[in-house]
Amino acid sequence: MDQEKIGQTIKEIRKKHNLTQAEFAKKYNVTYQAVSKWETGKNIPDIALLTRICNDFEIDIAPILGTHPKKTKSKHLFILVLLISLAIIAIVIAIIYFHSHDDNFEFKTLSSNCSNFTISGSLAYNRERSSIYISHIDYCGGDDTKKYTKINCTLYETYDDTETKLGDHNYTGDEAITLEEFLANMTFNIQDYATTCEKYTEDSLHLEIDATDVDGNMTSYKVPLNLDDNCVTAIN
Repeated sequence: MDQEKIGQTIKEIRKKHNLTQAEFAKKYNVTYQAVSKWETGKNIPDIALLTRICNDFEIDIAPILGTHPKKTKSKHLFILVLLISLAIIAIVIAIIYFHSHDDNFEFKTLSSNCSNFTISGSLAYNRERSSIYISHIDYCGGDDTKKYTKINCTLYETYDDTETKLGDHNYTGDEAITLEEFLANMTFNIQDYATTCEKYTEDSLHLEIDATDVDGNMTSYKVPLNLDDNCVTAIN
């Protein structure tokens, strides 16, 4: 399916009927962020919901379900460029954080190989210390629109079969929120965690997310973080 075409169609429908993204989201029991992602082509409604939208507004669904190879390639290129840009931004931010102590830092890029999450960050290190900075965590699974009253997000490092908690963020409140809302402005900044970078490997870091909904049911995610390369060589 052509995600950009579907997004453009949804946007045209909404504007034609003078609906805000929030009003359109309420009509279909989703968040306005979900509607925004539909309209920008970052995500699409499931086929049942898309069919319902087309039926409600008397739109022929057949033309927007066709595939177009060139569009798909363009979408993949856009995602690649976006991820690279986020990684560059994370590295620049990390440089600002660590510049005051020692200019001689090297950086490794952190990302997620979990299809439900887009994560960007960096590991900065020199001969004296290493630090972790995660600047962007975005839930993009598309099907978790539940509201949660309790959410925990914890960053772990595993080394020699020992799991160490590096940091966490928690939400507990009377007002239920979505996972996407919880993660929107979250960052991790773990400074001076270790004197060297040697203990970090390509698969040593991961996030664990536990979310409890209004009925007491828990949804859990384990999100491995990729390091673009082991940093086992000391800096001269």
